[in-house]
Amino acid sequence: MYLLTYDHSVEGFFSAVFEAYERKLKNVVIRKQGLPMVLFTDGMRRVSTNPRKAERVYVKLKALMGELGIQKIIYSLLTEEELCEGYIFDVIKYALANPKVNVMKDMSHPSVLKLAQYTKSVHREKHRMEAFVRFKLTCDDIYYADIEPDFNVLPIIAKHFKSRYQDQKWLIFDQKRSYGIYYDLYKLEIIQMKFNRQYNREEGLEMLKKDEPLYQSLWRTYYAQTNIRLRKNMRLHLLHVPKRYWKYLTEKIPEY
Repeated sequence: MYLLTYDHSVEGFFSAVFEAYERKLKNVVIRKQGLPMVLFTDGMRRVSTNPRKAERVYVKLKALMGELGIQKIIYSLLTEEELCEGYIFDVIKYALANPKVNVMKDMSHPSVLKLAQYTKSVHREKHRMEAFVRFKLTCDDIYYADIEPDFNVLPIIAKHFKSRYQDQKWLIFDQKRSYGIYYDLYKLEIIQMKFNRQYNREEGLEMLKKDEPLYQSLWRTYYAQTNIRLRKNMRLHLLHVPKRYWKYLTEKIPEY
């Protein structure tokens, strides 16, 4: 077994796929860099991300699988699940060996089914993030929001917010992965930041516009007044809005 490692990016994974075929490697395992080593390997190579090679793989797979197939590969990588590359590479080999078959419809193939399951989970998390993001206006007129999704969905929700808030500067920051996407009214930009996770509420308030707490209070009032207590169904509510998201929802955070 030969091990190829890559830098966690989509381009990095496609570069590793290119390398596997270019070097005619047999029994290849592709894994993200930094994960525990696989025992009993015949060799290991750290693949450098190569945009040109990645583009060639992308074009080839798009011709074989279509847009939906590419989306399933990307969504599966965004799960960051330790073994996802094995399932993806298995499907890629299946598609390359059967160019006239629409392999993404073959749910009898275990790896194709697994990619469909990954895609469903990431798609659900994407829609939750688009619904649950709550912005706060900072002193420098940037709308800021924290998120902590189960999967790395920030790259695929950016388009939604760019379209919806074209006239506002905003920053959505993934606390779990320590990076964010910033929109400056012209373009999207990936940024890295380090926060002191121990900061208190008073320090957080200093970053906000003076009237921001008032707007948050108004939102909580609106949320409370539109709630019909006699129809309260906590079990259903938790199904649609799991508790792990509550700490970033304005309506769930107590008044300052």
